[in-house]
Amino acid sequence: MAKGLFDLSGKVALVTGGNGGLGMGFARGIAKQGGDVVIWGRNPEKNERAKKELESFGVRVATMEVDVASREAVVAGYQQIISDFGRIDCVFANAGLPPPRHRSILDMTDDDYQSLLAVNLHGAVYTLQEGAREMVKRAEAGEPGGSLVFCGSLSMFKGLPGKEPYAISKAGVGEMIRCLAVEMGKYGIRANSIAPGYIKTEMTGGAIHGQQQPAEEWGDIDKYFASKTPVPRPGFPADFEGIAAYLASDASSFHTGDTIVIDGASLVAG
Repeated sequence: MAKGLFDLSGKVALVTGGNGGLGMGFARGIAKQGGDVVIWGRNPEKNERAKKELESFGVRVATMEVDVASREAVVAGYQQIISDFGRIDCVFANAGLPPPRHRSILDMTDDDYQSLLAVNLHGAVYTLQEGAREMVKRAEAGEPGGSLVFCGSLSMFKGLPGKEPYAISKAGVGEMIRCLAVEMGKYGIRANSIAPGYIKTEMTGGAIHGQQQPAEEWGDIDKYFASKTPVPRPGFPADFEGIAAYLASDASSFHTGDTIVIDGASLVAG
């Protein structure tokens, strides 16, 4: 079991959408530091693959098929975590749908809008709210602390034509995080957002293990974003293992209310 500044032994973390992509990067970072991991994902095959990999780090791992767009499913999921693990120390609200395919707000349908917000906005709100409730119960029983984390995007800062529902969801939950940081501080609970830049995952042809890939394996979209990024490459899920371990650990106990940008400096480059 890992020991040191980011030691997570004895802690339990939930990662929604944690069976692949960025979520798996978060989960892997926690498991490598000795933290137990719960993954909520709707694909049983991917859940099983993720469970097997994470268990190789010698930690307890559970996977559940939870629809975060349903408050009832979220509440039941937390009840199962408390029953199985006895506690929850860190929540990564990571589950989300990609931006809609339409290129203009003029083409957006009600279904485009409502279906995306159901997962990306409401699902994240339910996940963070119920996680906070469990952490407050623990604090009131004499053990304060906990970490609430939201996976946002650079759309929290930039205008993206045609991606309004996606940007609304990311910006909205980002503001919720700031409110949680202020309200939950008295319980020792911190709340932060992570804003990734372009990340190469399975959805964009990345390797399932999420490690860096050589340039000859990049697709056209990877090369495009690499050309716009001061660190001239796409991001990979492995780039998010460290921030996950940090935010889940006691090393971040005074770090709250922040939006942490991990993008190879693409945002500040304009």
